[in-house]
Amino acid sequence: MEGQNKSITFDGREIRLTTGLYAPQANGAIMIECGDTSLLVTATTTEKKEKGDFLPLICDYEEKLYAAGRIPGGFMRREGRPPERATLIARLIDRPMRPLFPTWMRDEIQIVASCLSLDERVPADVLAVTGASFATLLGEIPFYGPMAAVRVGLIGDDFILNPSYREIEKGDLDIVVAGSPDGIVMIEAGANQLSEQDTIEAIDFGYEAVTELIKEQENLLKELNIKQIKPTPPETEKELYSYLDKNCSKQINLVLQNFDNSKEERDSELEKIKSETQIKIDSLKDDNNLKVLISEEEKLLDSDFKKLTKRLMREQIINDGKRVDGRDLDEVRKIKVAAGILPKRVHGSALFQRGLTQVLSTTTLGTPSDAQEMDDLNPITEKTYLHHYNFPPYSVGETRPMRTPGRREIGHGALAERAIIPVLPGKETFPYVLRVVSEVLSSNGSTSMASVCGSTLSLLDAGVPLKAPVSGTAMGLIKEGKEVRILTDIQGIEDFLGDMDFKVAGTEKGITALQMDMKITGLSVSIISDAIKKARPARLHILEKMQEAIDKPQESLSPHAPRLLSFRIDPELIGTVIGPGGRTIKGITERTNTKIDIEDGGIVTIASHDGAAAEEAQKIIEGLTRKVHEGEIFSGVVTRIIPIGAFVEILPGKEGMIHISQLSEARVERVEDVVRQGDDVTVRVREIDSRGRINLTLRGVSQNNGFSYPEPTPTPVAPLN
Repeated sequence: MEGQNKSITFDGREIRLTTGLYAPQANGAIMIECGDTSLLVTATTTEKKEKGDFLPLICDYEEKLYAAGRIPGGFMRREGRPPERATLIARLIDRPMRPLFPTWMRDEIQIVASCLSLDERVPADVLAVTGASFATLLGEIPFYGPMAAVRVGLIGDDFILNPSYREIEKGDLDIVVAGSPDGIVMIEAGANQLSEQDTIEAIDFGYEAVTELIKEQENLLKELNIKQIKPTPPETEKELYSYLDKNCSKQINLVLQNFDNSKEERDSELEKIKSETQIKIDSLKDDNNLKVLISEEEKLLDSDFKKLTKRLMREQIINDGKRVDGRDLDEVRKIKVAAGILPKRVHGSALFQRGLTQVLSTTTLGTPSDAQEMDDLNPITEKTYLHHYNFPPYSVGETRPMRTPGRREIGHGALAERAIIPVLPGKETFPYVLRVVSEVLSSNGSTSMASVCGSTLSLLDAGVPLKAPVSGTAMGLIKEGKEVRILTDIQGIEDFLGDMDFKVAGTEKGITALQMDMKITGLSVSIISDAIKKARPARLHILEKMQEAIDKPQESLSPHAPRLLSFRIDPELIGTVIGPGGRTIKGITERTNTKIDIEDGGIVTIASHDGAAAEEAQKIIEGLTRKVHEGEIFSGVVTRIIPIGAFVEILPGKEGMIHISQLSEARVERVEDVVRQGDDVTVRVREIDSRGRINLTLRGVSQNNGFSYPEPTPTPVAPLN
């Protein structure tokens, strides 16, 4: 079997492309490889029998565990529902591809990226995004591409292209930039409170690399003698649009310029105008000049009515600088904030409202065993911070069946999660597993950023010592020719009819997360830079309002939250704590009624609702792992008597033996003549033998009147509240 092969040298790495060999019945297919990471990306289109009023694009990312030489877990031992990470990569492909297809296309398009082999040094996601563009072009599907994506990391003061998983984890930035010949079409980023200027420079750095990959795609098309098909809109749409423009523009403008209208009133009045127009069109069916108006029934009217409303709203913003709710372009909607609104059986809670967008966020404190195990191709095997986002139908005044979370819910939850992670405390100071759930109670734009704000508030209400509070806002854009207007804190209609949805989250110090989606074919770095800079005063304004409700972590945890102690032991002594067959650690948990987790690095976490019990378990473990030296003196208690001596617990969980010959200076016939079980004694460590056994003596040791364990060496612990 033979195909056509091509190699691209990009940032010192070789990207290998194979066409004409795999998936011959797909319109376009390409194997894209770098290192040992291999992805097959296909693009297929079929004619849709029943035309709708939207672009039917489906982007899928398939992740098989054989790609990393692993067999799936579970009873079935095969892949089932896509893991969360696969869903996020599918969205990462969809978001830059969607604006590059014409909105009037109605044929079904499906892009499938299958990861067949994974090299931990080469993440598959950005290769999948670039491969989607290659496959679409090879399939000669109408497309405003080429498009490509790169990842930018920051190690120290240096930007690096397409870092490995380890470099991403170590660095202060993880940003994916996707672009077309017209500019940037998508940004997805997480950052460790990075300044606005550094973030802008990273985006610029990434787009320069994107342009190189775009040129390589154009070169490949020339080599294969494939002509790129540029979309041309159908002529039939112009008839209906002209009719609507002539007969509806004045009425629509009156609605858009009535700043006192609520969202519900505005939507109702626009729907009334559209319904009345449909009745007029139906009465003109016999007019030969208007037959095209009814060719697609109501669906074409919906589409063109939306286009007209979009144009008139945009003209109002461009010409008058006023939005449909009367706000200035840089004005944030009214904010209402409350923390601790639910009983403390919910460990932390908060309500955040901005305009008509309202989100209830809750925080639950869990033990290390509550961490989520990740059964996917990512080298990270568990998550200790979880953010779940729910978007019920009542939040937009609709009725529909409530199913499992969809791609939108997973994507918004991941964005809010990414925004908060940089400010979470370390495991050793606050070892809890954290779950935040954001319930969208009302939606009118930017619910993901409201979730970020609500998350911060509920975490503080739960007593989580965040490094800094995080807020977020969504920036919008209206671009008509050379005229550009950036909107702060966009609402639903501005997101729906605008050109950009740019979410910016961060602290007072800097940015923690970005997500930009476009509805046009690209934006310059300078416009994006302007949007990032204008987001900062809005974020700080929101932060100020949040801190009026709660400005620091609650001093005490909920009485219903587990109490955790965390400290570190020598990793070589983990086996000592666990004991043969787990008997030692099981005995400690039963004795103290606690839950104990030990990580490979030696971090011990003790969970209990009783602080004293947790402290007792800590003393036992520290006693087991404390090194004992010859000559040390301990006060202990006799635990067992045997014919040749007595065992003494010198530290919690750690015993030594006094041989009968070491009980007294004089000869001793019976051990019981000197000590009995339960006696308090003071002993000296005589020796530690080659097997680690502790041999004790009473000879020459003055006896204390009372029993007390020596104080253990201080170790860092989470505060007990």
